[in-house]
Amino acid sequence: MKLLFFDLETTGTNPEKHGIHQISGEIVIDGVMKEDFNFYVQPAPDKEIENKALSIAGITREDLAKYPPMKDVYESFVAMLDKYVDRFNKKDKFFLVGYNNASFDNQFLRKFFEDNRDKYFGSWFWSNTIDVMVLASAYLATRRPDMENFKLSTVAKTLGVDVESESLHNALYDINLTKAVFDIVTNKQ
Repeated sequence: MKLLFFDLETTGTNPEKHGIHQISGEIVIDGVMKEDFNFYVQPAPDKEIENKALSIAGITREDLAKYPPMKDVYESFVAMLDKYVDRFNKKDKFFLVGYNNASFDNQFLRKFFEDNRDKYFGSWFWSNTIDVMVLASAYLATRRPDMENFKLSTVAKTLGVDVESESLHNALYDINLTKAVFDIVTNKQ
């Protein structure tokens, strides 16, 4: 099974008007980590940038201006995917895996492809996704009433994972937490 664990950091919450500024993750095939990645992205000029989103991620507009252009990152990202999936084979695709990814990250990633004039998102990824928040929800059902919230950091702490609060909202750090939670709730640790 081919899994693409990923997390994004964005310039806001609406994929139609905001852009991605960081894409991080790992490619895991049949339980073996093949490659990790961490791309910083300069959003397209037409994307809105909310100061609050940058503040949460701990970056500035000046930082964004130094990141590689979206098109360059897209090309590098697709070249990486191409090493592991034959996009012309309908039976060879990645499952997207993330924390609350179905309602947020997947939509931004799909829009990232569209913004790069690639309408073949489905050639790389299965239409269904693996949402670690949903898996953790079932796993922690009896403990849920005692939890403050169901954010990734809270779930990780509840499961005994050490969490560095100052590192949260860095996509690379968040994907490491997501993988730790995934491994626990799927009994792969």
